[in-house]
Amino acid sequence: MKKGADGARDHHGDLLPELSASATRMDYQRLVNSPLPEFDKDYPGSPFWMEFGYFLLRRTFNSMFRTCEVSGVENIPLDRGSMCSAWHTNGLIDPISIFLTHPKKFVVGGRHDLVTRPILGFWARKFAVQPVVRKAELLRGGCTEEEAVYLNGRSLLNLATGVAHGFGCALFPEGTSHSESHLIRVKTGPFRTVLAAAAHAKGKANNIPVIIPLGLHFRTRHFFRTDCWIEYGKPVDLADREFPDDLVNSISSGDWMEPPADLVTELRDEVEKQLAPLTPNRETWSEVHRDGVIAHMKERIANKSTLTWREEVLAVRKMKDEPESDDVQRLATKIGDSLNHAVLDARDINSNGDGLRGISPAGFVSNLFKLIPMLLLLPSIIIGLGPQITLGRLLGDRTDEGLDARTSYFFLFGMFGSLGWWPIMATVWSIVIFAFSSEIESEFGISAFQLFGSSILSAVFSSIVLWLSLIAIFWIGAISFANGWDAVSDTMRLIRRIKCSSSINPDLRNLRDMLD
Repeated sequence: MKKGADGARDHHGDLLPELSASATRMDYQRLVNSPLPEFDKDYPGSPFWMEFGYFLLRRTFNSMFRTCEVSGVENIPLDRGSMCSAWHTNGLIDPISIFLTHPKKFVVGGRHDLVTRPILGFWARKFAVQPVVRKAELLRGGCTEEEAVYLNGRSLLNLATGVAHGFGCALFPEGTSHSESHLIRVKTGPFRTVLAAAAHAKGKANNIPVIIPLGLHFRTRHFFRTDCWIEYGKPVDLADREFPDDLVNSISSGDWMEPPADLVTELRDEVEKQLAPLTPNRETWSEVHRDGVIAHMKERIANKSTLTWREEVLAVRKMKDEPESDDVQRLATKIGDSLNHAVLDARDINSNGDGLRGISPAGFVSNLFKLIPMLLLLPSIIIGLGPQITLGRLLGDRTDEGLDARTSYFFLFGMFGSLGWWPIMATVWSIVIFAFSSEIESEFGISAFQLFGSSILSAVFSSIVLWLSLIAIFWIGAISFANGWDAVSDTMRLIRRIKCSSSINPDLRNLRDMLD
């Protein structure tokens, strides 16, 4: 039986999320000894490691997505802290998406095993991640209730204090990453934390923080080079809310106290109403695909360009309140399901709306220019990325944490694999080049170790330049791989369109007639 697949339920009767292998291994003493954030400087964790980590995160994040759009950043106040609250469907990619697009540094809370894992744990501790024990672990005996109360209280207090001092924070009220097309039951953790932060700020005469609902939209979340849109909603102001004096005094003096349940519930319900429309908010993904087909078909009928990912999300959202007729919905559902089964989507409908797209000459030329550099740099790609891709794919496909964790493994191996693997390969190949330096010099008339002269110092400098050049080649190879992957993906989409066009095109023509 899969770990956690035991049918356990919480006191609400909701099925507890399945636990990964790492989530079942709780080292309470290490959790208690995890580093605490600092609030009197610009970084809650290690300044060096946080900046270096952000650098690596940005490089990897940018390579993972074909397009990435951010909107609503102007909604984030810069003169106070903010608690970001979003639905949770894409594992570690969700918080990373917020970290990299929010203008402030973050105090971070996360599942307890993020702090104790071998490699990820190192970075979690440098970021001063505060561990949280979920009901899923507590009710299965991961620790005692007293231990969970202490650890969670300490972590929530630290997060609240950080937000009160002006930092950002991101907590996901559903409590677990999932694969649904709508919010699952919203829990109270983020709202207890931000109310405590507001009480702390009030006690210290700081600006009262806000809570910001977010929409995290990924076209196909577990695909490499998919599209994403990060949507910051309107902030929920807490400045006009009444806080009990004992809460203000306790939190501002450094002692955790639970905010009143009625305040927590009221805020939770308010944010949930704002958060739900920032998700697909449908019973099934089939309904989402259906409305995507209708939205794109309407654009074709109006002779407009293909919808961007953001435009498609907004169009699908609008259809929630303005549905088409039952006949249109049934036919669009059939088309959407067929496209999804063929690993296609509504973008593959041609400009006339009467079939699937064929070969685009401009697209062919563009993809050719993307593919050629990848082929030329294929040896460096195999050496520099091959092990990362293989291990990331292997562990991502075999994870016991569900499909939503797949991208997390790809991301982590892309980030840390390059950091650890490229220097090793650069060193190995530098040694190989040194071993065959005579043969290389006789063949090409140049010595890689005498680029700047024949002295020992020049040889050392040449070796450093060679090593750095190999790192640069691996990096350029990685960029060419991402672009070349787009070309390969486009070609495979064309093949899939050709294969299924005969079965889908008649339905598309019928749908166009019904909407025209």
